[in-house]
Amino acid sequence: MYVFIGIMWLLILAGGGILVVAVSKISISGYGNEIDFLFASVIKAVIAILFVIVWIVILNKLKNRIFQKQITS
Repeated sequence: MYVFIGIMWLLILAGGGILVVAVSKISISGYGNEIDFLFASVIKAVIAILFVIVWIVILNKLKNRIFQKQITS
């Protein structure tokens, strides 16, 4: 159980760092200031949502493995 909680926190911290460092640098130009900002925001939001979905899947698989081991023990 503690392993699951520890890995969960590591994924949250790593994901926040990835989003701040990588996703915040995304910018689009050439369509006008308002449209550029809108396109960049939509792309950033989609990437963030995909990261969250991946983290949920990873944590779910990890949870299943940890609790399966506890049930068989």
